Amino acid sequence: MHDGQGCARKVDRGRERPGCPVSRAADGTWQVHDYEVARALLRGPGTVQAGLGIETVEKLPPRVRRPVLYRDGPEHREHRRQTARLFTPRRVDERYRALMVRIAEERMAHLCAAGAAPLGDLAFDMAIGVVGEVVGLRYGRPDIRRRLERFFPEKFGEPGLTSARGLYWLLRLNTNWLRIYLADVRPAVRAHRRRPHDDLISHLLDEGCSDAEILGECLTFAAAGMITTREFISLAAWHLFTDDALLAHYRAADEEERLALLQELLRLEPVVVRLRRRATAALELPTRGGPVAVRPGECVELLLDDTNTDPATVGPDPLLVRPRRTLETGPSGAGLSFGDGPHRCPGAHIAVLETDVFLSRLMALDGIRMTTAPRVTFKDAIGGYEIRGLTVAVG
Repeated sequence: MHDGQGCARKVDRGRERPGCPVSRAADGTWQVHDYEVARALLRGPGTVQAGLGIETVEKLPPRVRRPVLYRDGPEHREHRRQTARLFTPRRVDERYRALMVRIAEERMAHLCAAGAAPLGDLAFDMAIGVVGEVVGLRYGRPDIRRRLERFFPEKFGEPGLTSARGLYWLLRLNTNWLRIYLADVRPAVRAHRRRPHDDLISHLLDEGCSDAEILGECLTFAAAGMITTREFISLAAWHLFTDDALLAHYRAADEEERLALLQELLRLEPVVVRLRRRATAALELPTRGGPVAVRPGECVELLLDDTNTDPATVGPDPLLVRPRRTLETGPSGAGLSFGDGPHRCPGAHIAVLETDVFLSRLMALDGIRMTTAPRVTFKDAIGGYEIRGLTVAVG
């Protein structure tokens, strides 16, 4: 909803998009800025997951089943095939839409009663309720939001055994694991053992997973589904509050148009910016200037804020918001913000729909306004943004 040249991004990472499709960082990591190269790498063979804490996961004993995020190959494909039914658009509409509406309306009632509230808290409650239903975390003690905030703090320290600070973070990490296990995962597992459900925890129990392995999967889904959705809801609201034309378009649009607009915002402002893969075989990245050779063991980092604004793929004015932008890029107008290939986010449709259910009701409130502009911080490991301090008020 902008005219002319410029940049509509709210999140400034302080760097320009390089002109070359593939570059190399000082540590030897290959960095991909081209959409087609990135998509081909994600869809093709010869790489496995890297980053996202996989180095810690690889230290687990071989008998411990890794969360699906950290697996590749036939085992990963089979797990995704068996759980795909949990995330189909039809199931989402039939099983989760009413839940999304109920939680969103409860949060709006809370906001109206209070007069003002931090948007991040309202959005986090929404994401927790929806993802918790998909996973099966519905039997825990109250205040799961506080436990998750402790587990995913705004600032992380490095756990270790060689310094007082490292010991502090090691103790804190283990304590927070234990809190979530005792208060949320163990009650859910016990309830599912007594009576099977049609959700992720029951599927994991059918596969013979231990409580510790189920805890790992639950925390993976918490990070991938709850934390990221909270940030995107806040980011999208920030855009709407500060662009009258965009807000008017959103309010007047039908659901299909609103979802397209939200995907366009996610294309422009991906919550997770860095996806890392490690080559397990010799690869050639097919750039327009000729192939780039990647040797086995080398890491390739996909910079999604660059790939998603590749003008050769997304067209003119890639840094502006164009709700009706035509993208022939694959499964959605969000570019690669949900990944692609075998590891594409299974909950993509859930995330966009729950964001719209929440924001369409928020923006319909009388006198709704942003009273405090947010501040932005970053998670270095994934290049992800965190939106903090955005307060909304009504009346």
